[in-house]
Amino acid sequence: MAFLLAGLTFLVVVLILVAVGAATRGRGREEVIRNRLDAIKKTQKRGHVSLELDLLRDELLSGIPWFHRFLEQWSWSGNLRDFVAQAGLKIKPGRLIVLSATLMVGSYLIVHFIYRQPILALLAAPLAALLPFGYVAFKRHQRMRAFEKNFPEAIDLLGRAVRAGHAFTTGLEMIAQELPEPVAGEFRVTFEQQNFGLPLKEALLNLAERIPLIDVRFFVIALLIQKDTGGNLAEILDNLSFVIRERFKIYGEVRIRTAQGRLTAGILIALPPMMGMAIGVVNPDYVGLLFTDSWGPYMLMGAATLQILGSIMLWKIVHIEV
Repeated sequence: MAFLLAGLTFLVVVLILVAVGAATRGRGREEVIRNRLDAIKKTQKRGHVSLELDLLRDELLSGIPWFHRFLEQWSWSGNLRDFVAQAGLKIKPGRLIVLSATLMVGSYLIVHFIYRQPILALLAAPLAALLPFGYVAFKRHQRMRAFEKNFPEAIDLLGRAVRAGHAFTTGLEMIAQELPEPVAGEFRVTFEQQNFGLPLKEALLNLAERIPLIDVRFFVIALLIQKDTGGNLAEILDNLSFVIRERFKIYGEVRIRTAQGRLTAGILIALPPMMGMAIGVVNPDYVGLLFTDSWGPYMLMGAATLQILGSIMLWKIVHIEV
């Protein structure tokens, strides 16, 4: 009966999540307008322009008004919105939080009523809650890497356009039309923002905020300096593209030299859980003590904590920033 009650509770929470998802699904045109207004809002926060934006709607954190107002009170809500946007996902932060809370409650109820161990359920709940954020972080990492890969080509195309006599904004439009995502999408947003009425400087600064990469910051700073002091823009873009490509060469050499260390770190990280599962298959009674004995959940919690800390330390050692 208790397990049936837990299943019904989880089903109700899932239905609520589906309803919230349906309520937060906005139209494409409304999303474009909100993104443009959000760009103006960021410009006002930097203090570079003076605009009356009290009547403008900011990017919604949730389609539910009261939940949006609740999230808006917290300072981290804006960072979470930027984090989701950098991953290229259309999900709203409020929906992501509701999904995380649903997984946390559901995993706690299921683990608690299956194993009858509150400690083990408390260990499973936060891990399940982190799964949506981990997926967003994974997609964000992939998108940033894809942007870095095609960014030198975008600079080269912009340099050729300027050298051919086209306007700088025309070069931005050419990048949006000819290069693959996510470079095309981000430069399309930059072109639309300045076409919407933002100064080019503010549109470029918004690009640097949306894509927190050092190469993009170099690109924006170089363009702003050239805009203020003058100079050969095509030559500046060529030099910048050359520097970025040389940095990628160094990064490739570093990855080659640290390949053995990364492989060793991966083996050490995967060894404890893989051995635990193998022993559980060969001798279930031996591993079963961790779930039946009163000290078992505490041992599992300590092992999981040490495993996470050790994985973070190993990954920091073998990943060298260039």
